[in-house]
This record gives sequence, C-alpha cells and structure tokens, in this order.
Amino acid sequence: MLRAGRSLDAARLTGPAARYWAQLTATTDKTLGPAHPATLTIGSYLARALLADGQPGKAAAWWKWVATGRARQHGPDHADTIAARVSLGQALAAAARHAEAITVLEQAVTDSDRVRGSAHPATLHGRDELATACQTAGRAAEAIAHYQHALTDLERARGPRHPATISARTRLAGACLRADRLKESIASYKRALADRQHALGADHLDTVQTRRDLAIACQAAGKITTALRLHEQACIGYQHLLGPDHPRTLAARADLANSYSAAGRLTDAATLLRDTLTRCEQTLPPGDPLTQTLRQTLTSLAGEQANLGT
Repeated sequence: MLRAGRSLDAARLTGPAARYWAQLTATTDKTLGPAHPATLTIGSYLARALLADGQPGKAAAWWKWVATGRARQHGPDHADTIAARVSLGQALAAAARHAEAITVLEQAVTDSDRVRGSAHPATLHGRDELATACQTAGRAAEAIAHYQHALTDLERARGPRHPATISARTRLAGACLRADRLKESIASYKRALADRQHALGADHLDTVQTRRDLAIACQAAGKITTALRLHEQACIGYQHLLGPDHPRTLAARADLANSYSAAGRLTDAATLLRDTLTRCEQTLPPGDPLTQTLRQTLTSLAGEQANLGT
C-alpha cells in the first residue's frame, strides 16, 4: 500500500496521490490509532502530497499533527520530530504564513544544531529552509546571514571545494543578487564557478549553470561585455550537453538575446529571439511562460527598432 502511494507521488499525480494518502491515513487511524508509528508515517506522506498538490494550508495542519505525534512518541529532540517541524515550517512558508514559518524553523534549527551539530545535513537543510522563508518574507538581510552561516559551517566541516559547499556558495550568491547586493553576488558566483571548474570541469552541467548565474549577476551590475561573453559560453555549454531544444538551453538563449539587446545589438537580439521562439513553440507545451515572455520581448524589441529607424 505504501508502494502504491509512492508510485503516485513519483508520477507527480498530485491530486490522486493526496486523495490516496488521505484515505489510507483515515483507515490507519481507525485500525491502529492516531499514535501508532505507521499512522504518523502515512500522515507525513499525506502532508507531502498536499504540499505538492498546492494545498500548503492543509499540509501545514498535517505536519503539525505529525510533529506533535513524533514529539509524544520520541521526544522533542528526536531526529524525526525535528524533521517534521522543518517540514511544518516549509509548509507554513508556502502558505504565506511567514512569521509562523520563521518561528518554527528557527526553533527547529536551534534544536538540530544543539543535538547534532551545525554541519549535520539535517541542520543545514533546516537552515536552508529558514533562509528561504526569510527571503520569501522580504527579510533579505536575515536570509543572507543564514546562507553565510551554512556556508561557513560547510567550509569548516567539508572543505571549500566540496560539492555541498559550492552549492551553498551559489545559494548565498543568489540571495545577494535578489537583495541587489551585486558586488557580493558576483564575488560569490566567481568563486563558485572557479571551484566547480576545478572540481567538475568546464563542461559539467553544474559549471555551465553557475556560469549563467554569474552572467545574470554581471548584467544586473551593468557589466554588459562580461555578461555577454558568459551568456554565449553558457548557451554553447547547454546546447552541447542538453541539445538545442532543451528548456534550459532555450532559457539560456533568451538570456543571451536580452544581453544582446542591452549591448545595443538589436538585430542580433531579434534574430536570436525569433529562432528561440520558433523552437519554444515547437517543443514546449502550449502557453508555456517562456514562450509567452519571448513573444512579448520580441514585440517590444520590434517597437524599439522601429523607433530607432524613425
């Protein structure tokens, strides 16, 4: 029965999965009781399914129920209890209950740090969720501080070039970019790119993604020449690794066209946009956001070219 539910989750059939887990939770609650470990486990599957199905409020209610049951069963410092509280915080954040989410996650991270240490994967995961909740709540400085804390802990525990450390550095760079702290963002992305090139090679997909992220940060800072070069390299990398019609390749081509436009190369931008739009219309589902954005961008660019012509 668990395998059947997990297969629905894996197939991303979110509505049927949520209904299946709800029925199974009710059955287990009736036959085994609400405090039985199996009931709590199935309740956690239901909470995940509800969140995946876009019902964060209901998911939060179930995670609260699971966390309470885990605490009663194992104690407040047990790994399963803390994990349920982190998931509760994540669901609260998704439900836009920001203050509650941050309070729950702060306590969960504090307890995980005390019980298992700051560099334990569970503590780091909780701190990432806390940083994300702060970011969503508009508390950018706090989010950056949490990402920096996680990065420092990982550097000390696993070294500066461990994959987890590099990933933490890119998350910090992204938070700085969203907070318009562009100098810090560029510095972090540059370091992450150098580390990924050293550890994975210049043509690894993660390296290409970091190159694209750095290009976006450079363009936001007005470093158009550097951004253009990095966007071109990222496009070549994605096309080589994923093919010309992969969604990530198409998104990178859209970024490159935007960079051409920022550099005043409007003809190059329009040519690339038209080709990319054609590819999007042929390969992406109808109504895809990237396709719609490209249509709007191409229309705006055509108007800009017409104005320059007059």
